[in-house]
Amino acid sequence: MTTPTRATPQTSSRSQSPTDRSGSVPVAVTASARSPGGRPGPPRFAPSVPKSEAGAELFTAMAHPARIRSLEILAVGELSVGDLQPRVGIETSHLPQQLGGLRRAGPVSTRKVGSSAVYVIKDPELIVVMASARRLLLGPPSETRDLLSDLQPPGEED
Repeated sequence: MTTPTRATPQTSSRSQSPTDRSGSVPVAVTASARSPGGRPGPPRFAPSVPKSEAGAELFTAMAHPARIRSLEILAVGELSVGDLQPRVGIETSHLPQQLGGLRRAGPVSTRKVGSSAVYVIKDPELIVVMASARRLLLGPPSETRDLLSDLQPPGEED
């Protein structure tokens, strides 16, 4: 009886997906759980990796403006690259690279619809995290109002 072998993922020197010392299996993120409806669930983290390291890998994967914008758009619903591109606003050739980085890191997955790949956020909790980050960046509503009022020309108060 032969023992099944594990396929070694293709990695490059710029790969953002962590691997174990042998280079064969992701360390921080393993296969996605499936919900009862068959949709991908949140990534399962390897028990040997501290959650702080897994979190750092997730945030590193999201550390590009095009990836953040893609996630903001995907928070509304799943879309193909062709539908995402005009909304993200980067060159058509660059968007698949950015989405691939997100897919390898775990926050998004794809499924085939005809000849297109449709991207979807795996875990709705990521949408909550992104909304919290947006609120943190904007500051309290009073600070936001003050910043916006500073942008108005003098004498044009609300």
